[in-house]
Amino acid sequence: MSSHALQQFDLGPLFKMLSAIMDDDTEIEVTASKELLLKSNDALATSVENQLSNDFVSVMTHTSANPICAEILRLPFNWVPPETSKSELYREHSHFKAHVELLGPDGLIKSDVVRLGLYGMQPNAEYGIRTHPAEEIYVMLAGDCLWMRGEAEYTKATVGERSHHPSYLPHATKTQTNAFMSVYAWIGDLSTEQYAYEGLPK
Repeated sequence: MSSHALQQFDLGPLFKMLSAIMDDDTEIEVTASKELLLKSNDALATSVENQLSNDFVSVMTHTSANPICAEILRLPFNWVPPETSKSELYREHSHFKAHVELLGPDGLIKSDVVRLGLYGMQPNAEYGIRTHPAEEIYVMLAGDCLWMRGEAEYTKATVGERSHHPSYLPHATKTQTNAFMSVYAWIGDLSTEQYAYEGLPK
């Protein structure tokens, strides 16, 4: 069910938990972690609730899921497909996605340092090859999926594992029998003007 009433809630506890998950010593995770901590002190957000489907709830309540999933499920997020591109093909290949931008130019909390949010896909779905100027990292929180990076074959990622995409590296994602949920971050050029979606791999 969806609630059409605006709700206000504090993202501070979630930001602190996400900051601890971004614990690698790479520039992107250090930057994301610092920005999450900085913004956690003043993180009142307002949103209309649009709940996740059962496919997502199932993997996020599984014993293998990161414990942060309980906090994510508690919050009244407006889960909708992202709108990173205006391309019709992009929209056609986005209906199975769930997304919330937490921090960033379009985030619940504004940031010009990172784009950071929650992102997942339903089972038996494929989102094809895309490129963008920003450097990007995904950290898996629940479920599993397959990532393709550059010319390499698809490889499976499960809870706690990462998929790192340097600037303009082509990458793609697909799911099998499970949905997945992740946290992602962008640094560098945060604009979406040069985001390019090429469709499914040949």
